[in-house]
Amino acid sequence: MLRLILALLYLLALPALAADPIRIGVSGPFTGGSSPMGISMREGIRIAAAELNAKGGVLGRPIELIERDDEARNERGAQVVQELINKQHIVAGLGIANTGVALATQRFYQEARIPVITSVATGSVVTQQFLPPQHPDNFIFRVSANDTIQAAMIVTEAVDRRGLKRVAIFHDATNYGQLGREDLERTLAERNLKPVTVERFNLQQTDMTMQLRRAREAGAEAILTYGIGPELAQIANGMARINWRVPLIGSWTLAMSNFIDNAGPNAEGARMPQTFIPEPTSPRRKAFIEAWRASTGGGRIPVPPAAAQGYDSLLLLAAAIRQAGTTDGDRVREALENLNEKIEGVVMTYRTPFSKDRHETITSVHDIFMGEVRDGRVVFAYDEDRRRASGR
Repeated sequence: MLRLILALLYLLALPALAADPIRIGVSGPFTGGSSPMGISMREGIRIAAAELNAKGGVLGRPIELIERDDEARNERGAQVVQELINKQHIVAGLGIANTGVALATQRFYQEARIPVITSVATGSVVTQQFLPPQHPDNFIFRVSANDTIQAAMIVTEAVDRRGLKRVAIFHDATNYGQLGREDLERTLAERNLKPVTVERFNLQQTDMTMQLRRAREAGAEAILTYGIGPELAQIANGMARINWRVPLIGSWTLAMSNFIDNAGPNAEGARMPQTFIPEPTSPRRKAFIEAWRASTGGGRIPVPPAAAQGYDSLLLLAAAIRQAGTTDGDRVREALENLNEKIEGVVMTYRTPFSKDRHETITSVHDIFMGEVRDGRVVFAYDEDRRRASGR
């Protein structure tokens, strides 16, 4: 009789066991100066999770997001990821907005053989930490546009499109800023150019007057930037205070809401590479914008590329789990490297987005667009980009 009861209990438990959630870690800066990126990314991931769960989840199991704030701090990021892996027993990771945090934390995913798709961080070395032959298998993937591609677009905008040869570089003191500055200098050198001055600034620095005066005295015709929203706003506002107006062209973070809001009219005209500009240029993008409004109750996306990239990263991960038929880390990594399902994302439509040797979805300047701040929001800088985004 006891055996019969135990057997019945086992059979009754099977549906519950089959519906155990797929636990996915989401880490990013949800507080502090980088938080517009992290919050936008997190909301994009949440929207994707809700859509997947409404359709029955993945492998008949619901997606459960385990979210942690890394505060944009390297040491905090390391703590968060170790907790997600060792205590929360996640099967994959998404997120990470800051390059320094990515470089400090990805090794824990690699050592645990758990795939992570970096949704936002753009440092060129992010996907290159664990390459063969030292590391036969690389568990780090990315959906954002790396800084090698962004630097090429920034320099093309300043030098080729506008004919400006004397440029200054302003970068923050983080890994992100330092590596971005190297990418810009390398790209300028390909045109036999050097910046007339390179100015470094700290996070939370509120006065850029000294650096701006040096750039003006050096004859800079444009400022190329690598930093995040609050400090970028100080550059724009500082230029206005000393009555000096030259083009401000920089990395994608010039689209952050805390740059646009804090700089106000001084942000107008700033240009930056963008993976996603929130215009309904395709049915998929229109649906995402509407889902954002329904989910958040607001129309404005603080950092649109971060939101779109977060959304797409979960769609790609879900497709890999479906294809693998399991949440085993090695099998999911192999599926990511050989995805055979077409994925209709917000940034792009993905067809075999990764391979064994390529863990970047964005590999060309033609995959993304140049944005511009106009009337307090980011729009397409060029009509040809809008037409391209619309498929026309």
